[in-house]
Amino acid sequence: MNDNVNADLVRDLARITEPTPHAMAALHTRLAAAAERDGILDVAYRILDTPVGPLLLAATEQGLARVAYASEDHDAVLQALADKISPRILESPGRLDAVAGQLDEYFAGARRTFDAPLDWRLSSTGFRSTVLHHLRDIGYGHTASYSAVARLAGNPKAVRAVGSACATNPLPVVVPCHRVVRSDGTMGGYIGGPDAKRTLLALEAAA
Repeated sequence: MNDNVNADLVRDLARITEPTPHAMAALHTRLAAAAERDGILDVAYRILDTPVGPLLLAATEQGLARVAYASEDHDAVLQALADKISPRILESPGRLDAVAGQLDEYFAGARRTFDAPLDWRLSSTGFRSTVLHHLRDIGYGHTASYSAVARLAGNPKAVRAVGSACATNPLPVVVPCHRVVRSDGTMGGYIGGPDAKRTLLALEAAA
């Protein structure tokens, strides 16, 4: 961040005798904008309220890197982002406006696919990575069994690896691991919990 912007922010902060939420929020917004403009904001995040609870969205300049349910502990997720990508992380909703809008449309039943750029660096490697990239081949309103996804990914015997890939998916909802179910048609596990998975499947089935 350039010295003039930094000095202005420090001066304005010093002038605040009673740090009201409004004043602090305004300064935070200016700080985030300055960091984005100067290219020193590596990870931007925001919280989006949805029918499956608050989702933490985090993005790098490459694209969306993380979608996290509240059950995953947002503070722990932010720490992991700082450790694995960069400590230069800040709440800066603007970078995530487009993907937040797409998610709003999805939950309103007005969107079936996502076209936001993705940053895959937090995803698993090897076969599990292949699985995650194939999940978007399962169409909206459809489901596939773990064994079917294993075949789709090129290793019919790796059913457990499919389950592991889904359980560690860093981009749930956008990369639709909720569409993977057991062979008998029951839901199976889900990173966001059974209620979230049931809600997503019901939403897509109703469209």
